[in-house]
Amino acid sequence: MEFIGIIPARYESSRFPGKPLVDIHGKSMIQRVYEQCLKAKLNRVVVATDDTRIFEHVKDFEGEVVMTSNSHKSGTDRISEAAKTLQLSEDVIILNIQGDEPFIDPEDINTVAACFTDKSTQIATLVKVIKEVDVLLNCNSPKVALGLRGQALYFSREAIPHLRGVEKKDWLSKQTYYQHVGIYAFKHATLNAISKLPMGVLEQSEGLEQLRWLENGYTIQTAEIASECIAVDSPEDLKRIDKKFFS
Repeated sequence: MEFIGIIPARYESSRFPGKPLVDIHGKSMIQRVYEQCLKAKLNRVVVATDDTRIFEHVKDFEGEVVMTSNSHKSGTDRISEAAKTLQLSEDVIILNIQGDEPFIDPEDINTVAACFTDKSTQIATLVKVIKEVDVLLNCNSPKVALGLRGQALYFSREAIPHLRGVEKKDWLSKQTYYQHVGIYAFKHATLNAISKLPMGVLEQSEGLEQLRWLENGYTIQTAEIASECIAVDSPEDLKRIDKKFFS
């Protein structure tokens, strides 16, 4: 089984323009993500970008990169185009690896890839147990409800399930809640199919593209991790990175 990691990277960002090229102690963020991916059990790692500055930078550090359209609304659409450009076979497993986690744990990448030892897996992603009320109630941190076999039942920006008759501050002591960690893996054939789906009602309501896949009958297998994931969404997040990895 062949595993290809694709890192979508766009220059424009309302909160942090040029984020992939920001310097983090002598290396750009996209280079750090790329090098972490090389430590995982992947057969190939590719950056998919819509910007010539990012394209040339990846070439400079001898990474593999492809140009994609600047009209994509999601990273999934971008990696789907990249997979076509790379002429990948239908049976490869494609991982969509976030380009804003410069210290992503390579074992987390291996964990989501391992979901495909079960040949029935169509899509896989990661979750972690929520331990802080602030995370539970933060609408910018998507949550997921799981079935008995670890398959995702629903994703929401709200805490799910709702605990009737219990104060929200006490929910974590009564119920296990899961945070969604935004790395995905797909069978290439599945990626091709879902990239053609129109936006659904659930996705429009929550602003979470994975709901489009559930709404259309696809299954999403999850695997649990415990590592801390620090994404860089704004310049302020660089201070957290600096404190954790360089102080």
